[in-house]
Formats: sequence, C-alpha cells, structure tokens
Amino acid sequence: MRAVVQRVNRGAVRVDGEVIAEIGPGLVVLVGVGRDDSDSDARRLADKVAYLRIFPDEAGRMNRSVLDTGGEVLVVSQFTLLADTSRGRRPSFINAAPPEQAEPLVGVFADALRELGLRVQTGRFGAHMLVEIFNDGPVTILLDA
Repeated sequence: MRAVVQRVNRGAVRVDGEVIAEIGPGLVVLVGVGRDDSDSDARRLADKVAYLRIFPDEAGRMNRSVLDTGGEVLVVSQFTLLADTSRGRRPSFINAAPPEQAEPLVGVFADALRELGLRVQTGRFGAHMLVEIFNDGPVTILLDA
C-alpha cells in the first residue's frame, strides 16, 4: 500500500456536485492498494499515519501526530498512486489491486484509524471525485507499507 499524507486546514470530497465527506484540521490521505497488499499492510499503514509527527508543537517543531492534535482524517482511494511510468508515456496500472481486492483494504485502513480513536471520513470508492485539499504548510509525506 502507498499513501500520500497531507496536513490540511480542511478537506472535502464531492461526487456529482454533492459533498459526501468533509473534515476540518487534520490529514487528507490518498491511498493506493497494490496486488500483493493484505489486511496487515493496511493496519500497519494506518498506524504509521496516525502516529506520524507532522504537526507543530509549542516550539513550532513537527513533533505532534494527528492523534495528539485531535485532528480528523479524510481517506480517499486512489489507484493511480500505483502507476508505473518506467516505460513510455502512458502509465501502467498493472501493479494496482483490482477493485474487489482494493475496496475492502481501503476499508480496513479507515477502520484501523477509527479504532485508534480518530474521526475518519472517506471518499466513495470507484466514483469520480473532486477532492478539495487545503494543504497546511505545505506538508506532504509519501508512505509505503
């Protein structure tokens, strides 16, 4: 699994013009699932995200996690994170898990964050989404499980 983690002031997902998920300060996490990924990968990645210290402490240093700040998390499935661009100009998505494998693992990831005590919103798997990301910093971290 791969995640792009962005510290945000707020984030939202729209499908067909309707806001289906919205958060305040916290993290927007774009998640890609690979063919070889498992439930344990999803849980391990959720743990990394929850405890990632990218929020400022009193001294302004990145020393606090989303758990420490009481922030929210918006999880958005994004198979394009698994794109292979090593050959040619058209990305290959051969490494991305098929939807019937990926959707449950994105759910395991989101549920693992909830089990840690975070308020989690999600996009709609497989839908064409407009994702609003108000990156704070900007702070963007790439994580692999």
